[in-house]
Amino acid sequence: MPRYKLIIEYDGTPFAGWQMQADQPTVQGVLTAAFRRFCGEDVVVAGAGRTDAGVHATGQVAHVDLARDWRSDTVRDAMTAQLRPHPVAVLSAERVPDSFDARFSATKRHYLYRIVNRRPDLALDRDRAWRIPQRLDAGAMHAAAQLLLGRHDFSTFRAAECQAASPVKTLDQLDVTRDGDEIRVVTCARSFLHHQVRSMVGSLMRVGEGRWSAGDLAAALHAADRTRCGPMAPAAGLYLAAVSY
Repeated sequence: MPRYKLIIEYDGTPFAGWQMQADQPTVQGVLTAAFRRFCGEDVVVAGAGRTDAGVHATGQVAHVDLARDWRSDTVRDAMTAQLRPHPVAVLSAERVPDSFDARFSATKRHYLYRIVNRRPDLALDRDRAWRIPQRLDAGAMHAAAQLLLGRHDFSTFRAAECQAASPVKTLDQLDVTRDGDEIRVVTCARSFLHHQVRSMVGSLMRVGEGRWSAGDLAAALHAADRTRCGPMAPAAGLYLAAVSY
């Protein structure tokens, strides 16, 4: 059966996350239904990462096996039609070897977290960013973030329900930059713990507002204790930006 690699964009606001659920709308669920309408098959759309409820994607990757050898642009365009009116788009489809696996072949996952640092409410970015009214020091946040790079036990930034076999991960990038009112946190690693990115961002916010020092953040990391984590950033600001292979 021909295997296709899909690059997918979605607004996670109306969904209970990526993974199929029997009684709630999910991204995987609407993709599966769209494929059924397109080609009459019940397929498994296997994603590179299971984003949570309310989390968005600009570069989620998935693979799917179809019975017929369709042209790649036909798959993309047919899915465009069948996914309406859901806020999900298949940006590209390409034939790949059977050995390709969207999840297990991935070498890095790239995430973006958006903070809008202003007092007025969000009109256009509601549900797409975290509004923080008090002024944040993005430079201090970036400097502190560098202390989290490398291989560590990230238990402090791990959700209680995380199913990962080990809390030890290697963080390759964690950059904080400001552009006007927007603060962007860009991070990548081969894989992340459940809620790790949102937990790190919430803790970095404490640094940005001056309530924590860089040393406080490092101490929280090395404590390997979830109770030492800052507040978890809301899902609305998080984007799965890309996956590397």
